[in-house]
Amino acid sequence: MLPRKRASEGALVVEEDTENNNYNTTTNSNKKSESSSALKKIRIAEAADSTVKISSDVVCGENNSSNNNNNYNSGNVAREEEEEEAPIMALGDANPTDIDEDLHSRQLAVYGRETMRRLFASNVLVSGMQGLGAEIAKNLILAGVKSVTLHDEGTVELWDLSSNFIFSENDVGKNRAQASVQKLQDLNNAVVVRTFTKKLTKEQLSDFQAVIFTDISFEKAIEFNDYCHNHQPSIAFIKTEVRGLFGSVFCDFGPEFTVVDVDGEEPHSGIIASISNDNSALVSCVDDERLEFQDGDLVVFSEVHGMTELNDGKPRKIKNARAYSFALEEDTTNYGAYVKGGIVTQVKQPKVLNFKPLREALADPGDFLLSDFAKFDRPPLLHLAFQALDKFVSELGRFPVAGSEEDAQKLISVASNINESLGDGRLEDINPKLLRHFASGAKAVLNPMAAMFGGIVGQEVVKACSGKFHPLFQFFYFDSVESLPTEPLDSSDLRPLNSRYDAQISVFGSKLQKKLEDAIVFMVGSGALGCEFLKNVALMGVSCGGQGKLTITDDDVIEKSNLSRQFLFRDWNIGQAKSTVAASAASSINPRLNIEALQNRVGPETENVFDDTFWENLSVVINALDNVNARLYVDQRCLYFQKPLLESGTLGAKCNTQMVIPHLTENYGASRDPPEKQAPMCTVHSFPHNIDHCLTWARSEFEGQDNLERVLECLDKERCETFQDCITWARLKFEDYFSNRVKQLIYTFPEDAATSTGAPFWSAPKRFPRPLQFSSADTSHLHFVMAASILRAETFGIPIPDWVKNAKKLAEAVDRVMVPEFEPKKDVKIVTDEKATSISTSSIDDSAVIEELIKKLEQCQKNLIPGFRMKPIQFEKDDDTNFHMDMIAGLANMRARNYSIPEVDKLKAKFIAGRIIPAIATSTAMATGLVCLELYKVLDGGHKLEDYRNTFANLALPLFSMAEPVPPKVIKHQNMNWTVWDRWIMKGNPTLRELIQWLKEKGLNAYSISCGSCLLYNSMFPRHKDRMDKKMVDLAREVAKVELPAYRSHLDVVVACEDDEDNDIDIPQVSIYYR
Repeated sequence: MLPRKRASEGALVVEEDTENNNYNTTTNSNKKSESSSALKKIRIAEAADSTVKISSDVVCGENNSSNNNNNYNSGNVAREEEEEEAPIMALGDANPTDIDEDLHSRQLAVYGRETMRRLFASNVLVSGMQGLGAEIAKNLILAGVKSVTLHDEGTVELWDLSSNFIFSENDVGKNRAQASVQKLQDLNNAVVVRTFTKKLTKEQLSDFQAVIFTDISFEKAIEFNDYCHNHQPSIAFIKTEVRGLFGSVFCDFGPEFTVVDVDGEEPHSGIIASISNDNSALVSCVDDERLEFQDGDLVVFSEVHGMTELNDGKPRKIKNARAYSFALEEDTTNYGAYVKGGIVTQVKQPKVLNFKPLREALADPGDFLLSDFAKFDRPPLLHLAFQALDKFVSELGRFPVAGSEEDAQKLISVASNINESLGDGRLEDINPKLLRHFASGAKAVLNPMAAMFGGIVGQEVVKACSGKFHPLFQFFYFDSVESLPTEPLDSSDLRPLNSRYDAQISVFGSKLQKKLEDAIVFMVGSGALGCEFLKNVALMGVSCGGQGKLTITDDDVIEKSNLSRQFLFRDWNIGQAKSTVAASAASSINPRLNIEALQNRVGPETENVFDDTFWENLSVVINALDNVNARLYVDQRCLYFQKPLLESGTLGAKCNTQMVIPHLTENYGASRDPPEKQAPMCTVHSFPHNIDHCLTWARSEFEGQDNLERVLECLDKERCETFQDCITWARLKFEDYFSNRVKQLIYTFPEDAATSTGAPFWSAPKRFPRPLQFSSADTSHLHFVMAASILRAETFGIPIPDWVKNAKKLAEAVDRVMVPEFEPKKDVKIVTDEKATSISTSSIDDSAVIEELIKKLEQCQKNLIPGFRMKPIQFEKDDDTNFHMDMIAGLANMRARNYSIPEVDKLKAKFIAGRIIPAIATSTAMATGLVCLELYKVLDGGHKLEDYRNTFANLALPLFSMAEPVPPKVIKHQNMNWTVWDRWIMKGNPTLRELIQWLKEKGLNAYSISCGSCLLYNSMFPRHKDRMDKKMVDLAREVAKVELPAYRSHLDVVVACEDDEDNDIDIPQVSIYYR
């Protein structure tokens, strides 16, 4: 099965002893530690009867609390101080630890520290350990809640292996919860994972902040929900089901649930240009960036000169929000006249939601959350269908049999009776055809559906425990009946075959199962998306047959920060190749998976590895990439070889999927996002007005020390031989960056300077800077010098003394540095042109400059000791011990202090300067589940455009937007038409003349033919007429210098054509076959 996580000393797993109904505490290392490291231990209550509570008290030193109900919604904000005093620590650790930022950096970028701390204090129950329960538990354990209790009274069946990545055939007959506990514990040793295998009572729910039920009757759900709803504090209750290609979620977080942050976005802000003295004042902002305010938002003002009454910190409501202006609901007639400056910032308001209990919501569900506007009438029907299924199961004690018309009619009859009882609220059409599909697949839990709903529900639990993001309110229904085969299914094709795929076969039939198993798949990337995809396809049986093969490639290696969401990796895999480890783990999920792992980057340089034969044999390509350029390259390959491409991506709580289907949809590269707006270089270097500018400058300074001029300075004037030399260099750098340069800038442009038009030079968005006065008593000044001197010492190979981290001794060493006085210079050129993209350089001949530098370097070499080598430092953001981020954060914050810009901590600096992409497991799981629902359609074949779905989702809001893909643009000429998917092929090793004549017969006059970047023919060049009888392949070799390897049998040319009326016609790429 999945690779086990290496046991840490004293790491605890709590399992129930089924013989005596007691909870037993065991160690992963199979030994008991009696040392003092047992400070943290699990206190287990003996379960003498079925009413005993499931205890999960954790003792950290003397801070022991028996009441774990610190639900966010309880209002017990006072607990925050208690949490601060006793930080959460991983099992087996002797000392409390704070958030592991190396592990959780990408998740911290989404949630922030406060949300993470609330998660770390939350106990969650997951009831029902089939595929959906396993996915939810996985996502919560990766997120890092305090504890997860797995509840299931049933045993593992072969049927379960279609959707549950934890189980193997060896687990058949074991209790589902107990078969799951160890493998889920391996995902994160900092989370307590326990099991409960007896019948639950409502009183036992009081131990949890959130409870999730994936396999429960409505009768029992109403009983449990009533208890949770009325409990003080409320316990978040979620009921969710996956039935074949249908799924549902119901959330109740209590009568008054407070959402602290409804969308997770940073508060918007603007730089003020003017404010009028009016009743309903008009506020105009500079056109540096569009305002993102909305009518009704609350904002606060700061740094306003003149109209200082607005600087009181009081939130003010706005209206008439526009791109660069808004109106205040306030009379400013008698306020002081606006002079200059000012920043306006959005104030995010908490929102209180009043959830209804399930008992009331079933009868009065309110508005359903829509996912697909082509199915706007579907949620009320599915609301009815799930109730009908519950009644069917309660009456017959079983689910409908797949393909049984009798059972389908029974379910339709039940649904009809329920509908008739609704009176005026009844549905006009209960859609018997859809209900037949619903009944037929009702017993099955499909992996893609479990992955999708596991992501959605996992995110709802995070919301319930933290108040971060807007909860799902209250019902969500989804179906993907379009994933069914296009050909009608015979009931005999749905019968179980006593295989691990039986549940899937009961929905799709054995014929599609065979197609899945024989698929030849190329998966590009094995990071977060790749791990989820591998798990999904292994469970679906993709590439698990005699003809099937899955090739996965990734040139990256595993890092610690990957472990919080790339769940196939363990801590001992750090430094190993991602694709190899992921492939091995996927094979343990399904040993029949035929997989080959490669470490090649996919690009032009590896077309000898991924050659024409490789691409031509593929059934489908699945992208699991993290950059646009690689996506565009794979897209072009799929376009060329006419292969379907399943594309997806995530950004924090957001995810999107795009289906690229030959001849049906546009390709990935057909539409692109606009490039990110970059700040002008003059702004970054001299006139920053936000922390992003400061961090961009800081990273530029960190990485820009390796040009020849700087190397020469390091070896000559700034060479360090002792650690005191490094301290001197760092102290002088501080003076240069944060004092001298600012003095020069304000000397060149004084505070009262004016532009050529007479306007104030220092007007918004420019901020007038102040030089810093170094003080060894200022810890931030001292920390900058420490980080800079340590990195300088590493560069020169100088030993770093232990006392450098002693503030008093370091201060003494710094104070010994002699700092020369600075005198500003006249006529210094400072770039102010915002259109300049880089700092201008001298127009002196480059070769002469380089030659001079080389001479100086050779002279310096004579003064160096034999064997001297400098060690260049490559920026690495994810190692908190290397002082790289300390240096960059120090640079940025001191510069921010120069310009009175709010400073940031090292973590926030890492997010921005390290360009960290926010990522969480929930959105990744959802995206891959959606893609695999489309994979059924692709491998079945025959589906129409309207059957496919592209999706954009934002789990924070939550928002689900599904739509048909966009068809490709069709070009028509005479009686022909083509799209970007078409490629014209000409065989027989033709000459240039034959190619031109071939096009002429299509009514096209070729006037230009090129191969790569080289022109082979142009009708305007008389000498090109001499090439008419040459073979195209020879022209490519001789003129374009194209190397044609042995595995290649054709070359591609781009032909520019016009029709007989001289209108340009865009024709497909032409492939010339010469072998």
